[in-house]
Amino acid sequence: MPDQKIDLEYNKNEDAIKLEISRMNRLLQQIYLGGGQKKLDKQKAKGKLTARERIQHLIDPDSDFLELGAFAGYEMYEEYGGCPAGGVVMGIGYVSGRQCMIVANDASVKAGAWFPITGKKNLRAQEIAIENRLPIIYLVDSAGVFLPMQDEIFPDKEHFGRMFRNNAVMSSMGIPQIAAIMGSCVAGGAYLPIMSDEALIVDKTGSIFLAGPYLVKAAIGETVDKETLGGATTQSEISGVTDYKMPDDETCLKTIRDLVDKFGTFENAGFSREEPKPPAKDPEEIPGLFPINRAKPYDTMDIIERLVDESKITLYKEGYGQTIICGYARIDGWAVGIVANSRKVVKNKKGEMQFGGVIYSDSADKAARFIMNCNQKKIPLVFLHDVTGFMVGKRSEHGGIIKDGAKMVSAVSNSTVPKFSIVMGNSYGAGNYAMCGKAYDPRLIVAWPTAKIAVMGGAQAAKVLLQIQTASMKAKGKEVSEEAEKELYEKIKNRYDKQTTPYYAAARLWVDAIIDPQETRKVISMGIEAANNAPVAKFNPGVIQT
Repeated sequence: MPDQKIDLEYNKNEDAIKLEISRMNRLLQQIYLGGGQKKLDKQKAKGKLTARERIQHLIDPDSDFLELGAFAGYEMYEEYGGCPAGGVVMGIGYVSGRQCMIVANDASVKAGAWFPITGKKNLRAQEIAIENRLPIIYLVDSAGVFLPMQDEIFPDKEHFGRMFRNNAVMSSMGIPQIAAIMGSCVAGGAYLPIMSDEALIVDKTGSIFLAGPYLVKAAIGETVDKETLGGATTQSEISGVTDYKMPDDETCLKTIRDLVDKFGTFENAGFSREEPKPPAKDPEEIPGLFPINRAKPYDTMDIIERLVDESKITLYKEGYGQTIICGYARIDGWAVGIVANSRKVVKNKKGEMQFGGVIYSDSADKAARFIMNCNQKKIPLVFLHDVTGFMVGKRSEHGGIIKDGAKMVSAVSNSTVPKFSIVMGNSYGAGNYAMCGKAYDPRLIVAWPTAKIAVMGGAQAAKVLLQIQTASMKAKGKEVSEEAEKELYEKIKNRYDKQTTPYYAAARLWVDAIIDPQETRKVISMGIEAANNAPVAKFNPGVIQT
């Protein structure tokens, strides 16, 4: 009978998570259509490839492309018709055997115009390229800033202009940048390809100028057509602004591959890698072992053993601070230090019960020491999130939970080895910070479809907000019936629950991608391979106190 219960629970989890994965894939298929099939067909009628077709022609055949930010802009800007994928496709791909960051404007989405999320996504691409010293390839096809929202994309530090600053910084760092002008390239957007190290332009479809024909007519009264003003012949043979004139998209992309083929290499970081070995325990069992009921305890080791090579992990301080698991393992051959939230309910050596998913003082202390050890040994860190936060209450406060939590947050902040975060389940409050949330510079942060990211869970937040609102109403002499309270609670909870979904987070680039759990090993491996291009800075232990 116990075995049947376990099987039933396993099957329920597996079915529920596979439904979530199917939903994710259906949404992605819609996003991949950009501005819609008609607009993609219109682009192809002009002799142009679509953004995703360009990337497929550019990368090595049968190689992986790790798309990032596909959900950027999801359910945002609906008053303007939406902005699928932020109007730009980006990710890490292999070009002539070399990992590169690739950024391709999607002209089917508002002619490739830049929304605020487009700028944020492009800056994230540049950030990843800078941190990992990856060559970056821009496939430019954009009408420039989306004018109705110019105040949210143009003037601030992390807006449109920051990209050109980053162009200059990358050039000074010796990070190769290649830009292909494959469509419109107007106004401020014209600086991005020309501030790159080399620029290609496609004849008849590519054009680049600071002001288009209409603005030239309005500004100085001159009448000029687009080709004469800034077409491929003008910019390659008269102005010398571009370096290569290409007859079509395919030739342009092949030429970029030829250019990348000649790149030299940097000194690498020297992370340990051995021959990759698959987990001994089947990764396909993860959906059945991961509870869809986020309050239900489970053994996080069951998940870890299906992510690491040969299912082997050397546990650090196994019997101490048991609500965090720390240990050394390999993922696809790469040595890693794993920091994971344990979701089992345990009894510590003092006989006290500790609840899974909560960070206690001893767990925070253990994790901080482990993170410092990984920095000393030059081992990349992998954080597996399923955390509801730090322990609260009188006993925890008297025991100095804030001080111990600060140790862990400080260790994460000052860590200089690459960090990779996988949000499997909950990632709430300061637990998100301690487990290397987006604010703590993970090289990549991805979420499973089961992830929840917020200050606290929907039910808890709704109860807190309900108490505040009803107290305020009663203070004004208003009576609040039980039925009204229940209605208000549900309204608050539904709003809050929507804001905790991985889609809400991915739309705003709080995470780089939502992935199938089966892709976790690949994402971590490609991330460490990218990070290996950039030597690790000297470890700074900061203010961590023992």
